Amino acid sequence: MTPIRQSVAWWCFVPHLEPDVLIVAAKQIGYVALDLVPPDYWATVRASGLAISSIAGHGSIEFGLNNRQQHRRILSELEQAIKNAAAFGIPNVVCFSGSRAGLSDTDGASICAEALAKIAPIAESAGITLTLELLNSKIDHPDYQADRTDWGITVCQMVASPSVKLLFDIYHMQIMEGDLIRTIQANHQHIAHYHTAGNPGRHELDSSQEISYAAVVKAILKTGYTGFIAHEFMPRHDPITALRQAYLLVQQQSLEVNQTNF
Repeated sequence: MTPIRQSVAWWCFVPHLEPDVLIVAAKQIGYVALDLVPPDYWATVRASGLAISSIAGHGSIEFGLNNRQQHRRILSELEQAIKNAAAFGIPNVVCFSGSRAGLSDTDGASICAEALAKIAPIAESAGITLTLELLNSKIDHPDYQADRTDWGITVCQMVASPSVKLLFDIYHMQIMEGDLIRTIQANHQHIAHYHTAGNPGRHELDSSQEISYAAVVKAILKTGYTGFIAHEFMPRHDPITALRQAYLLVQQQSLEVNQTNF
């Protein structure tokens, strides 16, 4: 088993660090990628030797795939995002369900799957994964429909494409469901990308928050996962120190799992 590949979300750290400082710091610490990089910086990041682990596929979180009136726009945006991802070696294009706005979960899943089924063959041909992001509807994204793992899996099963999977955000699913390790173990085949952050507060992965990231990361590794774990937290303290601490926490679990397997 190879060490887990770690990434860091651009939007969380660029407010605290200049882009070039973030790129250099990430490389020095050991990160192999940046996540959710804005288009203007794709070439710069790739030229630095870092990969880009995911990009947003369409706007917006509220007006998403569960709204047929948005399908024409979203499918056009996703097709362009897939082309861009293929050109820059980006494996994941992030998708959003949209808000419920009174829509039943059954109908919402069906409408999301309808749109994804149309674009999935293009993603398959390009070798790109469309990752439907799971977000909490309790704190950060009120009324968001893809707020539970089983709902997201239902959409994936309806589409039945190897290029349609989930972005499992550990912070968001801790808020909505808890039971993280059991959920990951039972459903890892539907997960293509992970995000981290401490809960409560969406800050560092330190002792002030309730998620046992050491145990969760080990559970992810033991599923045979070979994708990226992207840190998407907002640092309260020195951002470079926070980046290093998160990296070392995950790296240590990777080393321990590798040693156990020998």
